[in-house]
Amino acid sequence: MDIDLIFKIAAIGIIVAVLNQVLIRSGREEQAMLTTLAGLIVVLGMIVYEISDLFNTVKSVFGL
Repeated sequence: MDIDLIFKIAAIGIIVAVLNQVLIRSGREEQAMLTTLAGLIVVLGMIVYEISDLFNTVKSVFGL
């Protein structure tokens, strides 16, 4: 697994957590939830891309 990917996901998690707390403390719970969802979507998109790449590698190894 690419270590850079792990660091990118961790960085996104930290940024989302900080934004979430700032928004909650300023009384913007709805924006905090949307920020969390946006972060989740970004991370899932990154993971789906990596899984797709893995499947393409497996297909090429087995000649599928």
